[in-house]
Amino acid sequence: MPVVEFPFTAVVGQASLKKALLLNVINPRIGGVLISGPRGSAKSTLARALAALLPESGPGGTSPFVTLPLGASEDRLTGSLDLQKILNEREVTFHEGLLAKAHGGVLYVDEVNLLADMLVDLLLDVAASGVNIVERDGISHSHAAHFSLIGTMNPDEGELRPQLLDRFGLCLEQPASVSIE
Repeated sequence: MPVVEFPFTAVVGQASLKKALLLNVINPRIGGVLISGPRGSAKSTLARALAALLPESGPGGTSPFVTLPLGASEDRLTGSLDLQKILNEREVTFHEGLLAKAHGGVLYVDEVNLLADMLVDLLLDVAASGVNIVERDGISHSHAAHFSLIGTMNPDEGELRPQLLDRFGLCLEQPASVSIE
């Protein structure tokens, strides 16, 4: 059964956040959006609802919206090489990771300030170069990895590494409560 997200337009009182997310969709060169705020301020709801508003990227439908879970492994993020197939059949087989799936779209990280340092380092390298390189036992595979980074965080749960903060073009701080007037 498909997951039904709360509609983007149904969230009220978050005009600045909506505008930042929409601007990033219109012009991904903005460099992504970081949303900081307390639990219950619709940060994640709006970020996930954005997926339904992404433009069409071709015959396959909309641009990808890929979520990077906190507990993801390095292989899940970057992809992996099937070493057994390489040894047996001398054929390089690459299993796509989240970076390949997010190419041309959005990579979303909820609780980005809690992301493991190893994953942050990988994310920083790929975001800076636009290329994901997977190397295992002297064999390598590379692919383009251009994506817009959207992250949400609760500042009460920890700080964000300054190097990662620099990867976001827009940073917003959501208040605990908003007026709907």
